[in-house]
Amino acid sequence: MEPNWNDWRWQLKNAIRNGDDLKSQLSLTPEEEAGLLSLRAQGGLPLTITPHFLRLIDVDNPLDPLRLQLVPRASEFKLQESERRDPLGEEDHEVVPHLVHRYPDRVLLLITDRCASYCRFCTRKRWVGQGPTPKASDLEQALAYIRAHPEVKEVLVSGGDALLLGDENLAQLLSSIRAIQSVEIIRLATRMLTFAPMRITNQLVDILQQHHPVYVMSHINHPQELASEAKDAILKLTNAGIPVLNQTVLLRQVNNDVQVLATLFRELTRLRARPYYLHQCDVASGTAHFRVPIGEALALVKKLRGHISGLCIPTFMIDIPGGFGKVPMVPDPVVKREKDRIFLEGFRGEIAAYPTD
Repeated sequence: MEPNWNDWRWQLKNAIRNGDDLKSQLSLTPEEEAGLLSLRAQGGLPLTITPHFLRLIDVDNPLDPLRLQLVPRASEFKLQESERRDPLGEEDHEVVPHLVHRYPDRVLLLITDRCASYCRFCTRKRWVGQGPTPKASDLEQALAYIRAHPEVKEVLVSGGDALLLGDENLAQLLSSIRAIQSVEIIRLATRMLTFAPMRITNQLVDILQQHHPVYVMSHINHPQELASEAKDAILKLTNAGIPVLNQTVLLRQVNNDVQVLATLFRELTRLRARPYYLHQCDVASGTAHFRVPIGEALALVKKLRGHISGLCIPTFMIDIPGGFGKVPMVPDPVVKREKDRIFLEGFRGEIAAYPTD
């Protein structure tokens, strides 16, 4: 292991960024070779994989769930008519540069277009890693907008990855947001807990504690991502009283399996990182091969109920294309309706009546 392995900036500097470097680490499949050729020819969402995350990949398994998330494949460049460049309508709801106001009481502040690694299913693959990178003047406009709209109670700082900001810049940003009296909650969206968990330093924890309430919105999709370093990073946050809420994206071949999801959600809960949302994969361009059919997704969620506790089960969400907001999708337990009663199916398959009055 390199002497600077535990320095998160070293992880960023030494990330895999091109096909030649990737080939030195993995024996690529024809599908991956074709994906890299298309990426080189067409451009778009970059290839970047941190050394830490690369170490977690089973190099002998072409269907490794971590590998599938980050290595381009030819299917990424086969666009579907139903897919959208901007699936969540963020550009239509952008009130000033890099500030999205979709919901009445909260805003999304895109503070950077950079990530430590790039997920091939990213909902912002039109922009991340490619620019334009938000400028200081954009931040000033965003803060001015928030000050002028006291109905905004929450600010979600994202990008890109909120924790790609250095400590000094992050502290300054949090101080500026916290100075707005109408803002009650700050959320930081990040994948650094698995891409470069050494980012969670004691100094970072001290900064977050100074600006409570700050919620860390993690993004972890598979138990394999929870290496010891990631677990230590989560515990460093939760032990310091910083809530961690995890958002998992449901992905075909990656985690569309009851046991995989149950294992992930149990382990997160044990670490006191709340399984918050299970997202249906957004209809971003070139992501059809990741999406799980809705019927199958609901069946997975139904099987989880009763086999892991309510503490462990996230809400299954679909973000409506066009920017119309998130809606929960819940398996219907009602198997039959009569005038004065309904019949409900329990998690073991037993059916019983319940009065409607």
